[in-house]
Amino acid sequence: MPQADHNALLKRIARERLAPHGMVQQGGSRTFLKDRGWFMVMIEFQPSSFARGSYLNVGADLHFFPREHMAFYCGYREAGFTEARQFDNATILFTDFKGFTQLSEQVTPAELVQELNACFKEFDALMTKYHIEKIKTIGDAYMAGGGLPDPQHGSPADVVRAALEMQDFMEHHKAERNAAGKPYFEMRVGIHSGPVVAGIVGVKKFQYDIWGDTVNTASRMESSGEVGQVNISEATYALVKNEASFTFIPRGKVQAKGKGEMEMYFVEMADHNA
Repeated sequence: MPQADHNALLKRIARERLAPHGMVQQGGSRTFLKDRGWFMVMIEFQPSSFARGSYLNVGADLHFFPREHMAFYCGYREAGFTEARQFDNATILFTDFKGFTQLSEQVTPAELVQELNACFKEFDALMTKYHIEKIKTIGDAYMAGGGLPDPQHGSPADVVRAALEMQDFMEHHKAERNAAGKPYFEMRVGIHSGPVVAGIVGVKKFQYDIWGDTVNTASRMESSGEVGQVNISEATYALVKNEASFTFIPRGKVQAKGKGEMEMYFVEMADHNA
């Protein structure tokens, strides 16, 4: 099938199936599919990227970006790269499940993916609730950032609130699975605040991503934390310490891999009835 026919097929799908639901926006020569503030960008197909006689690959060349990222995308499509953008006051969240490898040996692959999806769907909903940007999942790890791509959204306090609600969900989910005699995940969460650089790299399935020492340190906050806790750095603590809704447990200087000793704090929701 000629490339022009592939493009026509995509546009017909958009027009017939999605336009009636208000999910299509035309922009110049491109067609965008809208869904809850996200755009699925129709990439021009190369003949080799579409399996002949199969419609299963239609989604393979659709790239997903939040509305705020479209400037990155448009520049990328025109020049093959984009200029990186620095965010000086981002707050980065990392999660990781304890014993993921051991649990994966106790369930089928389908059950493992189903359980991961149940957790990550809840995390996604919390990111939406607090206007935090989900960056990506890496295996069983989940990464998100506040203060980007819109610096007015996802404050440090909101990132901490989201993290605490993530742990609440995990605790309730653990109780449900334990009662049913099923294995369960337990999770560490780490948060650090500071500057990051954001942009798009790669050619195949490219995506919006972030880099910098702040990202590495947030990962160390997670790995240096404890199951069921939200572990924050001194930099994040300085930004949220006056929030009346939180209480903090100083941990003192804790050894962090590749970072040496760092001040860390566990944070919890304050009990105003106590």
